Amino acid sequence: MLTRWVPSPLRLVCLVGGQWLFGTGEAMIVAAHLGNSPWTVFAQGTAVRTGLSIGSMTNLIGALVLLLWIPLRQRPGLGTVANVLLVGTALDLALHWLPDLTALPWRIALCIGGILVVALGSGIYLTTGLGPGPRDGLMTGIARVSGWPLGAARAAVEATVLIAGWLLGGVAGIGTLLFAVFIGPCVHLAVRLVGRIPDDEL
Repeated sequence: MLTRWVPSPLRLVCLVGGQWLFGTGEAMIVAAHLGNSPWTVFAQGTAVRTGLSIGSMTNLIGALVLLLWIPLRQRPGLGTVANVLLVGTALDLALHWLPDLTALPWRIALCIGGILVVALGSGIYLTTGLGPGPRDGLMTGIARVSGWPLGAARAAVEATVLIAGWLLGGVAGIGTLLFAVFIGPCVHLAVRLVGRIPDDEL
């Protein structure tokens, strides 16, 4: 349990860098205007209703999701807390600097690039072993308590937030579909690639 809170300096760098990449990739997908990942559709929809930025809502939703961990008896770590603070912040900052593209081929390229950056960021911070993000912990907790397969729990949660976010005004579209299809395999590949780094290097 202690190792989830007291990382080596390199693990801490990987944690912060990975989560910053994650937020930057989400911003790239948002800037493509082709449809966001399910949780970002929800964050965008709630941002439209509250007047807050999409990154602020991403962080706030992460903090609120952590409250749902209590009845699920999920154990957080430094990575869990860092996720709440860093991902939405990186998303907002990246959106400030990303260009407003209009040509469809460039928007598609930006969306696909965003998915790859999200996957790389996920692979980097997941392999630090410092605790899952709030949303991942929610889905694994639901799967454990309910007895559902993890895939079914993930699908149910993400479908719920996607529909709610879309109804609130979040953007869903082909980018959402591309994210759903490719993020799993891309994260798996990223974890395998990063996992080749010897443990004593992290």
